[in-house]
Amino acid sequence: MNAAPSLTQKRPPQSPQFLPPSVRVEHELLRTSHSLTEHVDFFPMTASIKPLSKRTAWKNLAAHYKKIKEVPLSKLFADDPKRGQRLTTEAAGLFLDYSKNRVTDETVKLLVQLAAESDLRGRIGAMFSGEKINITEKRAVLHVALRAPKNASILVDGKDVVPEVHSVLDAMAAFANRVRSGAWKGHTGKRIRNIVNIGIGGSDLGPVMAYEALRHYSERDLTFRFVSNVDGIDFVEATHDLNPAETLFIVSSKTFTTLETMTNAESSRDWLLNGLGGDSKAVAKHFVAVSTNAEKVSAFGIDTANMFGFWDWVGGRYSMDSAIGLSTMLAIGPENFRAMLDGFHEIDEHFRTAPFEKNLPALMGLLSVWNTDFLGAETVAVLPYEQYLKRFPAYLQQLTMESNGKHVTLDGASVNYHTGPIYWGEPGTNGQHSFYQLIHQGTRLIPCDFIAFGKALTPLGRHHDMLVANVFAQAEALAFGKTPEQVKAEGTPDWLVPHRVFEGNRPSNTILADRLTPAVLGKLVALYEHCVFTQGVIWNINSFDQWGVELGKALAQRIIPELESEAPPKLKHDSSTNNLIRRYRKLKEAS
Repeated sequence: MNAAPSLTQKRPPQSPQFLPPSVRVEHELLRTSHSLTEHVDFFPMTASIKPLSKRTAWKNLAAHYKKIKEVPLSKLFADDPKRGQRLTTEAAGLFLDYSKNRVTDETVKLLVQLAAESDLRGRIGAMFSGEKINITEKRAVLHVALRAPKNASILVDGKDVVPEVHSVLDAMAAFANRVRSGAWKGHTGKRIRNIVNIGIGGSDLGPVMAYEALRHYSERDLTFRFVSNVDGIDFVEATHDLNPAETLFIVSSKTFTTLETMTNAESSRDWLLNGLGGDSKAVAKHFVAVSTNAEKVSAFGIDTANMFGFWDWVGGRYSMDSAIGLSTMLAIGPENFRAMLDGFHEIDEHFRTAPFEKNLPALMGLLSVWNTDFLGAETVAVLPYEQYLKRFPAYLQQLTMESNGKHVTLDGASVNYHTGPIYWGEPGTNGQHSFYQLIHQGTRLIPCDFIAFGKALTPLGRHHDMLVANVFAQAEALAFGKTPEQVKAEGTPDWLVPHRVFEGNRPSNTILADRLTPAVLGKLVALYEHCVFTQGVIWNINSFDQWGVELGKALAQRIIPELESEAPPKLKHDSSTNNLIRRYRKLKEAS
């Protein structure tokens, strides 16, 4: 798809990560020879792509930034009365207003050119066709296959994976129907009324978020709890009021070796057996597994007929629509779960086929690159004005920051630009009485994504109109602020005027949909998944590995026995870590 790769790409000696944006985007680093001969087979898709700072569109964006950096949003709107109608796009029932970003038509044109120069279209095709674009782990990246229709065909190493996906979905549906109907009985013959999902990372954040988001559609006769933290409090609080005879545990771990998950699973088994008289046969009636390790699942006591698999081409943070979503299906039912998958697929197809100037995920990704690397924004606030989406920002934290928190390009060269902004947020209107002060009048530029719906799932008097009014008001206030003249015109004393001025010129997106349904949740998640992908392609990084989580986990495995040993261990850490270990051991002894 691209020209043959160069074997002598260059590596910059050091990344100027803290240069001002206007300097950083122009900064050209001397590169020393770095042979890619032994790795060249891993990135034929990107080897012909120039380093970011050498791409023509990037250089043009740098020059363009100089021209418009002092132009406020107020002037852009004043000069273009139809800006608010033009800088919008819509697809699959999602409406995006990006007119309050600090961009012009020329900015968008150059960003689209940057996408073309970065071969975003080719990289999208590579992902959807099953190429191993996760080069450091030599894996395909096929979360899009999890929601592909039955008549689709996606090959991985020559094998069509779609039939396997639907086979697992059918098995999940059959199991969910048995539990929801009461046909599945616990060890004592009682109906299952409590579901406890045990996982961590993507095996927890996705199911928790989806359950909270779709609680309106959930089976209210079932209680759902989620355990992830190895802190024992998490497990104790999740189970303290549950009856073991009516409780089903879902243990989600691909390898069935994840430290936190298996520690909690073992405590769950002990809790169950203690409550049911110690009969080990009870485990098979109260535990199911989402895993690929049949041997360890069986050794735990789980019937492998109740093991739901997934694949190495599904990253944890992209797995909520795989078997990891079993708790979601139990809560909302197979029909609603499939509707959620259909929503995912609609945005997948839009992302795959729509021109970038009308492509919602691509535009959001490109605007984020603009805000991050040219305007110097370090974070993005995601602000859903929908209480059911209260865990959506937390879910996006893993999706975005584990994906694009990378400091080297695909060929191993240090980047000389910022990647991976920090994503965070809370539902409105709560955040307005918390951190909005910083967004409005602080010294940091914080782009915002507002998410709102035309209809409430639980209509209550004037509540929804008031809620949505706050969405529009906050976006307007961030964009246009309040001038000293406006403040003075209100009769404010001169000494108080500076304190009441809002500078404005804060960028935001507003995303609107009809109402929060399972399908719309799928669309929103897919929107951000592909936004992340777009960012990663522009920055030429691998959005699908997560080596950064490994070191601390490995060191913890060394430290655990040093904390637990009866005899004082010989410590070989740094002086701080050694001292902390000794202090902790003394605290344990004192108790």
